[in-house]
Amino acid sequence: MRYITAGESHGRGLFAIVENFPAGLSIDAEYINTDLRRRQMGYGRGGRMKIETDAVEFLSGVRWGKTFGSPITMAVWNRDNKNWQSMMSPLASEENPEARVRHPRPGHADLGGCLKRNMHDVRNILERSSARETAIRVALGGLCRRLLEHFGVSIQSHVCSIGAIESQVKATDIDDLTSISARADQSIVRFLHTSQDDEAREYIDTIRRQGNTLGGVIEIIVTGVVPGLGDYASYGDKLDGRIGQALLGMQAIKGVEIGIGFEAARRPGSEVHDEIFFDQQQHRFYRGTNRAGGIEGGMSNGMPMVIRVAKKPIPTLYTPLKSVDIDTKEPYEATIERSDTTAVPAASVITEAICATVIAQAYMEKFGHDSLEEMLRNFHGYQEQLRHF
Repeated sequence: MRYITAGESHGRGLFAIVENFPAGLSIDAEYINTDLRRRQMGYGRGGRMKIETDAVEFLSGVRWGKTFGSPITMAVWNRDNKNWQSMMSPLASEENPEARVRHPRPGHADLGGCLKRNMHDVRNILERSSARETAIRVALGGLCRRLLEHFGVSIQSHVCSIGAIESQVKATDIDDLTSISARADQSIVRFLHTSQDDEAREYIDTIRRQGNTLGGVIEIIVTGVVPGLGDYASYGDKLDGRIGQALLGMQAIKGVEIGIGFEAARRPGSEVHDEIFFDQQQHRFYRGTNRAGGIEGGMSNGMPMVIRVAKKPIPTLYTPLKSVDIDTKEPYEATIERSDTTAVPAASVITEAICATVIAQAYMEKFGHDSLEEMLRNFHGYQEQLRHF
């Protein structure tokens, strides 16, 4: 599977073209729209979420409710575009030099993008680098999640912390790992319990009044993955490397760890590596612990994948940081764009979609991608191989 996304934050819309996706998958827009609505949840969001009601539209590759092997084109239209038609017009006659954005924001792509592209209008950078782009990646992730359901894969997420507030309930406290997202969706900040919602609301409101922003830590848990996805033979095929790259490619993500992650560097080997056992009744290998987070040697090992990401605070501050005018080179306050106080709850939903995309690609590489029927046939054959190992 190959894909590309396109579109700007205030342009007509956001688009994805997906090639080599299996034929025969039943899919409807409402299935994907559920995740798009989840992406818009969470306390601390800004005014944009009051304007947009994100919904996907299939423009190609889906007929009568099923994929049929053609490239799939998906669109999420920007309702706010009607307020930006002149500013985002493709016509040279609409150009307005006075509307240029000249004060790059620290922590954003603004200055680096201007230097790279030799642009003297920060809007040419911020429109594409905006996290608004993740709406179409959630749509793509929904398509991949639907495929993975046929193979028993479940992808869940929750917020571990926002700023200085840590969730008092951990995933290890939950018996049914496939219920984690549903539990988190009940909380305004996607903690695993609503008992801290009032504390979190007050904290976020205080930060908002200060003109500041908050980041946080997110945990993704993937269950039902067969062992042997990814590869040990080539660094580019290692599953943990691909997941890490994809998550670090998401806006504002500054760190990724799998399993106990950095904690492994502080422990002796006997307290890091997961001992191997064999279940005679189920005729399968298993681990007594899961410190590796479901991936060893670049391959899935059949245990739940446990991935955590660190999201930095949003770089648009209503109490702006110091910057420089890119024309005059004089000191100036950074540009203020409409933004959120925190988007960590929304980001947790986006991380699910990104992991779904990477894992779906790995399943297609292992079991084929021409049709869902072919994939399932090959998958069942692999399961039989594992049973007789």
